[in-house]
Amino acid sequence: MTPVSFDATRLSERIAEMAALPAGSPAPSDAFDVIESLLSQLESGTLRAAEREASGVWRAVPWVKQGILLAFRFGSLADLSPTDGVFSFVDKATVPPRRFDVGAGVRIVPGGSTIRRGAYVAAGVVCMPPMYVNVGAWIGAGTMVDSHALVGSCAQVGARVHLSAAAQIGGVLEPVNAAPVIIEDDVIVGGNCGVYEGTVVRARAVLGAGVVLTRGTPVFDLVNECAYRGTVDAPLEIPADAVVVPGARAVRTPWNPELGISIQTPVIVKYRDDKTDLATALESWLR
Repeated sequence: MTPVSFDATRLSERIAEMAALPAGSPAPSDAFDVIESLLSQLESGTLRAAEREASGVWRAVPWVKQGILLAFRFGSLADLSPTDGVFSFVDKATVPPRRFDVGAGVRIVPGGSTIRRGAYVAAGVVCMPPMYVNVGAWIGAGTMVDSHALVGSCAQVGARVHLSAAAQIGGVLEPVNAAPVIIEDDVIVGGNCGVYEGTVVRARAVLGAGVVLTRGTPVFDLVNECAYRGTVDAPLEIPADAVVVPGARAVRTPWNPELGISIQTPVIVKYRDDKTDLATALESWLR
């Protein structure tokens, strides 16, 4: 039977009604149609788990995240193992791996990568094995997701981004009003970077290898002689075009001078210029 499709207004209403059901309640008769409609609209890009306001502020879409949580709540465990392989996979039947065909225009190089249902992946995206994209994520056209990279649940990654090997883009489902990590267009994320806790990396920024960004991480701007910090109410933001590298600052305590202990802190050393662009231009040949 063909699943019933819901428009966004009705979908949000039914998700709110089902989310309000007491814990342990059986799945309503239309629960799986609602879940299927939500995941399909996320995959097509007509719905997103976070949206950019005209002011440039990114905000989560709570009802979309509630719907994803319902997929886990009402989904039962199923054997998702490939029929002709030696691997064994057991997960919720409602959020299995996505299948792609040539018409999608997405390159998924063989070698153990997985993109979960409910993730939007635009044409022209290149996935190098092994990598993983979780439910609710959004990846724009022409982006490369390199080996061992992770795009977490509901994370939003723009167009023409390079997520280098072992880059970790954190995700978040709960609380539902928490904004996920945002990587805007044309950003370069170096190898072994970690971007977590709703951090926003603005367009064309460059994160050098090994940079770790969290809400509590201060980032020192040597160009403008200021520091950027997240707060309880607002995430850390990396300015557009910033070039960020790993740094360290001394811990100032009476005990520390003998030990010379320092803690890691990212540092903005410059803003993108023609020389920076030339150093990253060769990536286009790999797409």
